[in-house]
Formats: sequence, C-alpha cells, structure tokens
Amino acid sequence: MFKRPERLKHIPGIGVDRLGNAADAMADPSILRLENLDTDLRPWPGALEATRRAIDEDTANSYLPFLGQDRLRQAAAAHVSRQSGVAYDWRRACAISAGGLSGILNVLLATLDPGDEVVLTDPIYAGLLNRVRLAGAVPRLARLVPGAEGWRLDLDAFRAAVTAPGVRAVLMMSPSMPTGCVLTAEEWSAVAAACVERDLIMIYDAAMERILFDGREVIHPASLPGMAQRTLTIGAASKELRMIGWRVGWVVGPEEFMADVGLVGMANVVCQVGIAMPGVAAALEAPGTDVAEAAAEWQRRRDLLLAELAGLGCIPPHGGWSMLLDCAPLGLTGEQASARLLAGARIAATPMAGWGSAGTARYLRFVYANEPCERLRGIGARVRGEFTARG
Repeated sequence: MFKRPERLKHIPGIGVDRLGNAADAMADPSILRLENLDTDLRPWPGALEATRRAIDEDTANSYLPFLGQDRLRQAAAAHVSRQSGVAYDWRRACAISAGGLSGILNVLLATLDPGDEVVLTDPIYAGLLNRVRLAGAVPRLARLVPGAEGWRLDLDAFRAAVTAPGVRAVLMMSPSMPTGCVLTAEEWSAVAAACVERDLIMIYDAAMERILFDGREVIHPASLPGMAQRTLTIGAASKELRMIGWRVGWVVGPEEFMADVGLVGMANVVCQVGIAMPGVAAALEAPGTDVAEAAAEWQRRRDLLLAELAGLGCIPPHGGWSMLLDCAPLGLTGEQASARLLAGARIAATPMAGWGSAGTARYLRFVYANEPCERLRGIGARVRGEFTARG
C-alpha cells in the first residue's frame, strides 16, 4: 500500500471544483453560477486580437525566453512601477509565471525554508493556504473582523501573529479573496511597520488590486517606507484583465530575490504559455479605462446583490469579485446552506470550510463577477424562500 505524502496532510480541496461539478451535472440553465471565480466580461478587444496574431508567430511557439517574452516583462514591470511608484528594471526585476498562483508558489519556494511561518489574513483563499503548505511553510492567521460596513483587519491579532519567532513573510491580498476586504491606509501602515521592524518579506498578491469600489484607490505596499526592498508583487491576467484561460502572471520585486524566483520557475513549469503572452502584454499596455469600466460593472452587481440579500448577513465587500454570507444566524453551516440553495433554489455558492480557521465554516461565498444584473434580480426571494420553506 502506498503512503500518502505528508505534504498533503493539511491540504484540503477548495470546494469550488466539487460544487461546480454538481452544478454542471444538473444541466439547468436557470442555476445562478455564483460558485466559481469566473467572469462573463470579455477581455479588452486589443488583447484578443494580439492573441489571435500570436498563433501564427513562430516566436510564440518556443520555450524561450525562460523568464518570459521581453515585451510582456517590460509591460509588467512598467505596470507595477506605475502602481507602486518604484522604478523596476524589467531585465533584472521581473519574471513571467504560468498564472498568478504559479507565481505565488514560485516566490514561496524561492524565499522560504521548510518550517518558516507565513502570516495571512483569515478568511483567505484556500489556494493560498495550500501553496504555503506545499512549499513546506506554515500558515499563521490574522483575523479579519466582519461588520455592517465591511471587513477590517484586527491589528492586534496581526501584530501578535507577526511577532511569532518563526515568521519569515507576510502574504497579503487587497482586495482579499473571498471577503473583498480592502486594507485602509492605517492598516497598510501598520502592516508595513511590522514588516520593517521584524525584517519580513512582503508577498503581495495583486491579482485584484484595481477592482476597487466606492472611490477607493490602490495602496501598493512597496510604496510605503522601508517596503520597496522587501516587497515581491505577484500579478495575474485572470481577474482585472479577465484573461483566465491565458494562464499568465508576473512577479516583480527586488533584484536580490528575482534570480531565485526565475530559477524556481524553470524548475517548476519550465516556461509560460507562448501564444498567451502577447495578448497579456497588449492588455497591460492599454489605457486603464478598460479595467475601470469592468470594476464599475462588478460594483453594480455587488450593490444589487447586497440589496437583494439585505438582512440575511452578507458582509459588504469593498472590492474584488465575491462576498460572504454568514450562515450561523440562520442556524446553518456554509456547507448546509450551500446544499440547500443548490437543491431548492438553483443557486450554486461555495461553502468556506477550509478557507482559514475553523470559524470560516460558517460562511458561504457568492461570486457576482459571472452573472449579469438581469439574472441576479430576484435572488433575494429565492434565498429567503429556501431558508423559510425548510425552517
């Protein structure tokens, strides 16, 4: 009998695959697909055209360059420089990855030793927790506090987490997933101060940083005092640029880290998707109005969903693609609520067990990025009807 590897002992599934398969099997177009982080908003047309052209380009059908095509590395470094105010040399400070989460894993493997601890917020995307564990590191959680106005970082809990002796890095995402928490200037300042004081690495997941609501503006951690030399930014084409199937991401950071990040990347997936990189480069070079327009549409959907589910325990997100419903006041776990909504109300939504501490099992995630307002209208009656009908 083969023994299961120890590294998988604490790595659960993320639930999305199971629920998505169940919804697919029902073959019912009336099901609201709120379980998976997809979007129906198309990529920028110029990115699509650049991708079509790349299919006929011989240079796009190559392993080389291993760190990614020059044009994309230039575009990614320039993008992070604009967001952070830090000047990055694309030749020495940028590597392209096969998706954002591949970039996250590459950075973890390039910067941490087995047993090192990484501070993350709680709740947090299970895929980030799982990659910390795959790298042999240990997650240490700092609580996000839910409230009527949204989520806030418990700064006392964060400071307690980062002062643990084994902590080597902080992995931060803003807007965070699945909560939609956007760190305030005060919270970022406290996070940065702790990183500088403790000499910690900041691993910044920037996949959604421009998907902000209600007039909020990007605060990039590398822009804060003492942070440029310790911040590694990992971006992705999947969310802001709506290019999920392209599987392209980027890592931009201090030169002292980047050689090892590139080395791990070559040992991990070897290279990126050649025919995908020109389209992503074109999208990064495009005016930011494309991302702003998409964010405005997602905000409209968020607002509608909050209105429809008013009084049911949804915590407002300040950015991103999803929000959480607290099922505990209904006397249910997220798992129970998910099963009932799929079977009775034809709503697919993912339970949050495993997405942080044990307490996250009380939450259910609704993704509003993949359903237009026309289909979301009436969801409140469907949810209330299901919960009222069964008590």
